[in-house]
Amino acid sequence: QAQFVESGGGLAQPGGSLRLSCVPSGSIFISGMGWYRQAPGKQRELVARISRYGNIYYVDSVKGRFTIAMDNAKNTVYLQMNSLKPEDTAVYYCNNPWSLGSWGQGTQVTVSS
Repeated sequence: QAQFVESGGGLAQPGGSLRLSCVPSGSIFISGMGWYRQAPGKQRELVARISRYGNIYYVDSVKGRFTIAMDNAKNTVYLQMNSLKPEDTAVYYCNNPWSLGSWGQGTQVTVSS
């Protein structure tokens, strides 16, 4: 199964920004990817996804604030998170929604003043 490595999380103040990155752990070409998050005590949810054709989906709670992008040359997927809110606090994971691989360790995002 494919596995992915997430990075870029950290502590941000409300209204701040972070950019997450996702790369495959092996020689896997990313053809489509999604970002998920799991907050304490909650189920993992799909936050954003981008298909190989460039079709993009965002969950309503992040529309207008988060941007997903795929850099084919670098085989990397990004999640630009702006106007962060405390409710964005979660562990963020990437995976292929069309062919789920193994879950990585994720990257912690904490939004707090």
